[in-house]
Amino acid sequence: MNYPVIDPVLIHIGPVQLRWYGLMYVFGFVFAYIIVSKISRHRGYDLNRNEIEDLLTYCIIGLIVGARLGYCFFYNFGFYIANPLKIFAVWEGGMSFHGGLIGLILAGWLYSNKKQKPFLMLADLGAIAATPGLFFGRIGNFINAELYGRVTDMPWGMVFPGAGSLPRHPSQIYEAFFEGIVLFLVLYIIHLKSRTKGILIASFLICYGAMRFILEFFRQPDPQLGFVFSGITMGQILSAVMVIAGTVLMFYRLKSIRT
Repeated sequence: MNYPVIDPVLIHIGPVQLRWYGLMYVFGFVFAYIIVSKISRHRGYDLNRNEIEDLLTYCIIGLIVGARLGYCFFYNFGFYIANPLKIFAVWEGGMSFHGGLIGLILAGWLYSNKKQKPFLMLADLGAIAATPGLFFGRIGNFINAELYGRVTDMPWGMVFPGAGSLPRHPSQIYEAFFEGIVLFLVLYIIHLKSRTKGILIASFLICYGAMRFILEFFRQPDPQLGFVFSGITMGQILSAVMVIAGTVLMFYRLKSIRT
């Protein structure tokens, strides 16, 4: 299959460009607002409209800063140490999910302390609300023809521009489906079954980490980094850490129910 060439720029207004990828972020936060509003009401959390808007503002800043710094640190540390001003050149690309997650956690912690809201409550809301952003973000990667998969002989393999003449896994679509749609459904079911604070965020860490670890086998490693060791990528290492952290948190939260 040939990649369906899509102009990454949706609208040109003079020198200003509206890109699909940026619009995906907007979609993600709009859906996050809707989900946080509905889930917080359903679970009886004490969050009004202004508090939700403030929380999302914290999250937007934490996500963007964390995703950028995470990419610089995890995926191209040597380059950005040698060229520190390039850290601010976000238009050149380079965002890391795992860095964004760290940024979101720190932003949620700061908001929790400022507003005196339980951190695990906010983390649970953020876990399920993040899934649309994961979906739209991967669709944005597909439109940009970036983060494509490894070479494949499967009939749905695509020839991506700038990736040679061989067909590759459309790994962005795999990730959009599993990390966005499937993960949302799993977390929503858990939300209906359990009201214990911390269970949703623990489930998110475990499920996303496991899904991402597996899907990385279909994704082409970042060219400047490649495999870290024995065919394992940086994304898999960071995802394994997520699974471990989620398992530990799940253990302690379930233990709290029994005691």
